[in-house]
Amino acid sequence: MCSHRSSCPSPDAAAPHIVSAHPEQGWSLLCNGAIVFDDSGELLPDGRVIAPHRVFADDLAVAA
Repeated sequence: MCSHRSSCPSPDAAAPHIVSAHPEQGWSLLCNGAIVFDDSGELLPDGRVIAPHRVFADDLAVAA
């Protein structure tokens, strides 16, 4: 699937690059076959799902 010179890492690893971006629909296709959604969730080529890992404003509150 990956056609660039150095092959992509596995879907579990970091650093694959975007081969098709669709920001108007909220997703991008990576060179390793993973689909990354704007909500931070992922759909891997083998069908596994990585749930969104959102950070909410309440989680960012800092004790003063």
